[in-house]
Amino acid sequence: MSETTSTSEGNKLLNGRRAIPPNSSNDEENEVPEMEAFGLIPRGFNPRDYLRVVDIYMFKEPQEINKQEHHTDKYYNPKLIVRRGQAFQIRIDFNRPYQPQSDQFWLEFLMGRYPQQNKGTYIPIPVGGALKPGQWGAKIIHRENNSIRLSIMSSATCIIGKFRLYVAVLTPYGILRTRRNSETDTYLLFNPWCQLDAVYLDDEKEREEYVLNDVGIVFHGNVEDVKSRSWSYGQFEENVLDACLFLMDKAELELSGRGNPIKICRVASAVINSRDDDGVIAGSWNNSYDYGVAPSAWTGSVDILLEYYSSKQPVRYGQCWVFAGVFNTFLRCLGIPARLITNYSSAHDNNANLRMDFFLDDEGKVDTRLTKDSVWNYHCWNEAWMTRPDLPVGFGGWQVVDGTPQETSDGMYRCGPASVQAIKHGHVCFQFDAPFVYAEVNSDIFYTRMERNGTQVVENIDTTRIGQLIVTKEVGGDGMMDITEEYKFREGSDEERLALETAVMYGVKKQSVQDATYQPQTDVDMDFQAQKAVLGNDFKVTITFRNKNGFRCLFSLLCLPSASSFDIVIKSSEYMRDLLEQASFHFFVTARINETGKILAVQKAVMLEIPTLRIKTKGELVAGKETSVIVEFTNPLKQTLENVTLRLEGPGMLRTIKKQFGKIPMNSTLTWEVKFTPMRAGLRKLIASLNSDALRHVYGELNVQIQKP
Repeated sequence: MSETTSTSEGNKLLNGRRAIPPNSSNDEENEVPEMEAFGLIPRGFNPRDYLRVVDIYMFKEPQEINKQEHHTDKYYNPKLIVRRGQAFQIRIDFNRPYQPQSDQFWLEFLMGRYPQQNKGTYIPIPVGGALKPGQWGAKIIHRENNSIRLSIMSSATCIIGKFRLYVAVLTPYGILRTRRNSETDTYLLFNPWCQLDAVYLDDEKEREEYVLNDVGIVFHGNVEDVKSRSWSYGQFEENVLDACLFLMDKAELELSGRGNPIKICRVASAVINSRDDDGVIAGSWNNSYDYGVAPSAWTGSVDILLEYYSSKQPVRYGQCWVFAGVFNTFLRCLGIPARLITNYSSAHDNNANLRMDFFLDDEGKVDTRLTKDSVWNYHCWNEAWMTRPDLPVGFGGWQVVDGTPQETSDGMYRCGPASVQAIKHGHVCFQFDAPFVYAEVNSDIFYTRMERNGTQVVENIDTTRIGQLIVTKEVGGDGMMDITEEYKFREGSDEERLALETAVMYGVKKQSVQDATYQPQTDVDMDFQAQKAVLGNDFKVTITFRNKNGFRCLFSLLCLPSASSFDIVIKSSEYMRDLLEQASFHFFVTARINETGKILAVQKAVMLEIPTLRIKTKGELVAGKETSVIVEFTNPLKQTLENVTLRLEGPGMLRTIKKQFGKIPMNSTLTWEVKFTPMRAGLRKLIASLNSDALRHVYGELNVQIQKP
């Protein structure tokens, strides 16, 4: 049975048995009466005759008790920001001394347009005795003249977001409330320091890294040539918290669901990309970035989030590390511990059969019509830390979440949260999207030749290439931490085989070679190596064949006694005009043995060395005092760089500054000096990027120690 109710606002229809419209906007408000009468008010009633609130002091300055104890002093936000499940303090000034025997007042926290107590959006808090851990309550801890100081405990499971605060006083004829005052608005966030919170993390160094660090490292390149660059998360910058709360409004996540990190991660992984909901970032992988910013030009998340918050339109453009960088900002900003992960040789298996199918024609070339799977030299996603009460014990902890649009999940482009422990042990039946993530790190590569009669002949199976290395930034430093063993057991071990059997048992399709003819090639090996290559220069690749049986094989390429190799020179004059976003080559080499008709195949990514930006400071680095930073770049290419843009930012120190330069002739040096005033002492980082038509992924960074004045 269903019913349809009409509302007065624009005659919007509400389907189902709802008594009120959906409450999914943190920004919208309801009218709260200052005088809520119990009935007829007698003539001569004067509210001023009763206890009345004159002022509320929130202790909301960064150096004051609330933001210090709640680890929220870094937020550039003038409002009170506290974490749930932990006590905070406010002071209420009345018109006269508070008399507990005769006076009665309470606090009310409200969120959204339709506050309801059973939805957690209307929270009345009586003032009583002892506070109970992780439960709403308030008690008086100090009284002086007309003022009282309250200690308020919030629930460890309450919804997170921005609450409106009212103080209500009981009179014989009705309830007197304070006026709406945005100065007393209170942000409640997740609390990794609270044992009762679903995101509790018990290691202080990890909390400092995964919640409070506003700069991170993105590892890119390939497994044999790991590269890194800094990324500014900027979760404490001005307006970023409001922008992150807006994302949940945009995703239409009901306010009542916003205490659950599982739900928040799930909806956020969809709204981070723009594929089906006009979310934050529009992706582009075709090397064309008209009317937008090339993914490699971004230095951090702040510009992207604030542009989206302002325009409500997708920001152009992103690729995997941009989606992951912005997602990390969102999670850390709300208090969910998070880290950015890089998976080298990452499989995009479009049917989750743990098999990457590369179809070859008779000549050994890839048939692009039939080949739908792909292997990325690296792919970035995020992990978020939380309990998983919806899963059996043991599958909490780090959960994979991915905002890059790859495949749909429940009708939308999103992925996760998927338990890392479940992926490692093959328990892919546990929600969400575990089979897809399992395939990203565990697939085998099948090279299959299609015969003219339709028969499939498997020429080669590579069982070790996918998910070769999985890394994240180390705690407390900029180095790399190998976490491959958190996702998979050692290749070829009994545990790995058991995990695979478990995954297959739980529904992952593992196509066997019985589906096609397979005669493994054991007589000849093919190897591919590339010399260190610098962008703009020629470089050499070497292909080596080894005949393990010692007899002579005739190749379509060469004759082979026992071992032989040959070189190919890749000329810069040929590759520069076609070089894509990341100055990387994806070589796909095949060779056919004439005597047997067997085909050998190997894939390899090669990264070119890209020049870097040089950053140096000039003058003293003291908080509150103007200083200068200088960015330099020398063009090493044999051509003029055109449409050059430089970006520079330093979270907690310098908002992003952009400067356009028309051209940089070959061998010329560009110098850019920027004046700025750092506001806070401590170790900070300056991050710069250069983008041009012919050259991208050019970065520079500098650690700077800002002294106290």
